[in-house]
Amino acid sequence: MFSDLQLEPEFEKRLNQYYDELKWLYAEIYHNDEQAFDYFIKMLHENYALRSPELREWDQARAAVPDWYKGNEMLGMQMYTNCFAGTLKGVRKHLDYIKETGTNYLHLMPLLESPEGRSDGGYAVSDFRKIDPSFGTMQDLSDLSRDCHESGISVCLDFVMNHTSEDHEWAKRARAGEKEYQDRYFFYDNWDIPNEYEKTVPQVFPTTAPGNFTWCPEAEKVVMTMFYPYQWDLNYRNPVVFNDMTSNMLNLCNHGVDIIRLDAVPYIWKEIGSTCRNLPQVHTLVRIMRMATEIVCPGTLLLGEVVMEPSKVVPYFGTVEKPECHMLYNVTTMATTWHTVATKDVRLMKHQLGQVFALPKEYVFLNYLRCHDDIGWGLDYAFLKRFGVDEVQHKKFLSDYFQGHFPDSDARGELYNDDPRLGDARQCGTTASLCGIEAAEFENNEWKKERSVRLDIMLHAFLFTQSGIPIIYSGDEIGQLNDYTYHDDPLKMDDSRYIHRGNFQWDEAEKRLDPEAREGKIFTAIRRMEEIRMEHPVFEAQADAWVVETWNDHILGIGRYYKGEKMIALFNFGENEETAWINEVEDYEDMLTGEARVPRAVVIPAFDFVWLLTKFK
Repeated sequence: MFSDLQLEPEFEKRLNQYYDELKWLYAEIYHNDEQAFDYFIKMLHENYALRSPELREWDQARAAVPDWYKGNEMLGMQMYTNCFAGTLKGVRKHLDYIKETGTNYLHLMPLLESPEGRSDGGYAVSDFRKIDPSFGTMQDLSDLSRDCHESGISVCLDFVMNHTSEDHEWAKRARAGEKEYQDRYFFYDNWDIPNEYEKTVPQVFPTTAPGNFTWCPEAEKVVMTMFYPYQWDLNYRNPVVFNDMTSNMLNLCNHGVDIIRLDAVPYIWKEIGSTCRNLPQVHTLVRIMRMATEIVCPGTLLLGEVVMEPSKVVPYFGTVEKPECHMLYNVTTMATTWHTVATKDVRLMKHQLGQVFALPKEYVFLNYLRCHDDIGWGLDYAFLKRFGVDEVQHKKFLSDYFQGHFPDSDARGELYNDDPRLGDARQCGTTASLCGIEAAEFENNEWKKERSVRLDIMLHAFLFTQSGIPIIYSGDEIGQLNDYTYHDDPLKMDDSRYIHRGNFQWDEAEKRLDPEAREGKIFTAIRRMEEIRMEHPVFEAQADAWVVETWNDHILGIGRYYKGEKMIALFNFGENEETAWINEVEDYEDMLTGEARVPRAVVIPAFDFVWLLTKFK
């Protein structure tokens, strides 16, 4: 029994705060397994005891200001360590550049040990307690986190919780026939049960990794592999799996990780006859993990990776009384943004934002234009159908547009997991290349380049206008273009996502202050908008936000109000100069120039934007 533990007053106070709910939920999902629960509590205490004095001070500071991550000063950057600086030590050497971008939330893509060529970009972990040697060591992670904290930067790391690599120690022992370890996965003697699952479970990667099960010849059994054959799904029905994986997560926190990105969290509970997505037990486990962090390391945030429609995403916030994730990705707005770029029509975006703006202000979204992954077209096709839009044909149009195959499209992207039957191809490419900058520079067309740069900047302005935390994908701050060298790498050539996972171009970054260069125009504009965002409370998450009617389907209007400031933001997605037919009664100024601006019949150039502000006494 854990009652024989000598509990520190701080730990005991936190444990007592959550103990009753923790025990209830654990007993419910694990059928009153008291031995497993006792182990779980002991594990929490062990991880608390290992937490450094510096990190405990960090926890206390954040506990004093629990909404520290909801302010308008938050700005994130996502990067691959090897692409940006080679190693974790290399990232430390470039912290000055990271600070120069205004970043105070650094998301490092997967760092843990994974087998080369069978890692899915680091998402097939073979050892949750070891940094991949190519990046450095766990001590290097601790050192980088310490330096980041001293600079006011929080560190985010992926926690791949749905599966392990087939090279993980558990998988090796399962392959060797040890039942205890086979029970940590989903092993079956034949295809009968797997075939039952296949009747209702969609395929994650129907083209590159069809099916949800793989034959394991060494064990002479079938194993569940929903993502790739080398990623074995963990069986969270087994409390040993949940206990040990939670400990692995807390170990990352004890090395200075502030934000845990729960990768593929909707998939972690499986039931025959279901889609094996978003089942109620998933929310129980996430709630328990939230309480675990509140007890051991309350300065930690949980970020849920839920790449689904809003009705599936929002439940992962939990409730105000019983919260689950602190933050979630605003994936639908991201996809709708690129839809709007292609169609030049803002009606779907207005509909989408209306839903987001109606949500409780306690909900914090991470907003982004591009990330490490592809763009999936999970749009609201029921709404689009009102305008005669056919789903399959529209996805085909979007695919053609962002490959530059559609007339007058200067976008340059590539397909990912193309399924011509369903039209479910996804898109890859950097923000700059998808905006047309790559094509303009190739053609040496300054007129096109100026318009494409303006579109890139306008999209970032829209990103900063949304409520939540804006995340910039490393390289976007200088308008970095697609990297086609992956086609020549046998370990990458089958995955088009590497087109936007190229090495950071430090020679281009040297031009970031050159007002005539593409890099300088974008970098300077983004930094200026970040500074404005930090200066004005109207950008805070608690602000009221609404869709402003512009009476023009090419111009998106957003209103915000907070602490005596009212903002009207207008974004022209059209390829021609357009007029926003608004008629505001107050006196406004342009937030970028400081000049007075009449808020009536506002004319906006193609692919440009306006931020208008008025103040009330």
